Amino acid sequence: MNIGFIGLGIMGKPMAKNLIKAGHELTVYDIVPENIVELEQNGAIRASSSAEAARKCTTVITMLPNSPHVKSAVLGGNGVLEGAGEGTLLIDMSSIAPAASQEVAAACAQKNVRMLDAPVSGGEPKAIDGTLSIMAGGDKAVFESVKDDILLKMGSSAVYCGPIGAGNTVKLANQIIVAANIAALAEALTLSKKAGVDPQVVIEAISGGLAGSAVMNAKAPMMIKGNFKPGFRIALHIKDLANALDTGHEVGAPLPLTAQLMEMMQTLRADGFDQDDHSALARFYTGEH
Repeated sequence: MNIGFIGLGIMGKPMAKNLIKAGHELTVYDIVPENIVELEQNGAIRASSSAEAARKCTTVITMLPNSPHVKSAVLGGNGVLEGAGEGTLLIDMSSIAPAASQEVAAACAQKNVRMLDAPVSGGEPKAIDGTLSIMAGGDKAVFESVKDDILLKMGSSAVYCGPIGAGNTVKLANQIIVAANIAALAEALTLSKKAGVDPQVVIEAISGGLAGSAVMNAKAPMMIKGNFKPGFRIALHIKDLANALDTGHEVGAPLPLTAQLMEMMQTLRADGFDQDDHSALARFYTGEH
């Protein structure tokens, strides 16, 4: 299958490479020319715009930073809808506001272009090894038609969540839980260290119990070593929490923990750490901010 892929950043690049490994032909576009060159070296075909990628392919995937970027790439000049034909499928795998997904889907429907919102979780490591968790919204039959041949070539799970926007709603829920877990982990390890207990011993002692989690397994070693090389940047988590807070206000859902987590991350951003991995929330507790 010839797939258009737009957005070759920290997540999109390895996801696109995994589709090529799975035997798909990719036509790719990114605003950073070097990213396109790297994909060409892996066998992809270059497009000069989002419109050209859509013109050449019946399925287009977008993997972009936030709602404005998706709207621009899909609805703007030289965008996907400018090049898409009737029946084209847009799979937006960006993490954006659910309302933005619904707005883009409505515009797509006017041109008889189908759409799924299918954000991912797992960060760069799981994007590289193809074990992302994918949560999708849209028409269920459309989801089933691409689940095995496309989505599960980039992820180890793909779950249908409901109508358009549901995928991003689930992703926002995921990001709240991940941020809260990271903060709780940082708080607990800081307590342990200041009380004279080796944080590594703490992890070994509790990881097999109820406190054990994927977050602990992935982020505790980074906190202990002070290695905050980004797999998922604080700046992007701030974006997700902002979308969560906006959505919560729209639907009347109180999000007091999310608001507190946002302020913690904003403190780190103000001190210049927003390009660190979100495990750098540990800095908030150690006084490095």
